[in-house]
Amino acid sequence: MHSAQDYRDYQQLPDSEDIQLAKDGSSELSKLLSERPETDHAEVTVDGHEMILPRQVILMLRDLLTSLAKGNAVNIMPMHIEITTQEAADILNVSRPFLIKQLEQGKLPFTKVGTHRRIRCDDLFKYKNKLEKQSRKAMDELVQQAQQDKMGY
Repeated sequence: MHSAQDYRDYQQLPDSEDIQLAKDGSSELSKLLSERPETDHAEVTVDGHEMILPRQVILMLRDLLTSLAKGNAVNIMPMHIEITTQEAADILNVSRPFLIKQLEQGKLPFTKVGTHRRIRCDDLFKYKNKLEKQSRKAMDELVQQAQQDKMGY
């Protein structure tokens, strides 16, 4: 089984040349997808070798290039792998002790490997989406209350 660490070998900030190439590639893919919204694949030639990429890969590649074009490093991990509590805390932008408390309260499923807790990426991102929805709902309620109280927001 792969770990999160197996997918970090290529993770680095892009240099200025990579950023420009990513901008160009992102622009081309966005153009292709807007001109052909029903495209279910793309034929790509790399160093004389032809490949056919499914639409999902095209969309992922566009998003990857868009992020690189902004100068961001990108990390791709399969959703089935299990990650450590520190890696999960980093993704959620919370402390590890806070995350462990959430695990122990049953708010997020995990398994134990010996004495170490492991969290599946798909479970983590479901949990993250749930937290983000709760946060947006709370913010909407605050904005609504501020408008009712004529606070100028």
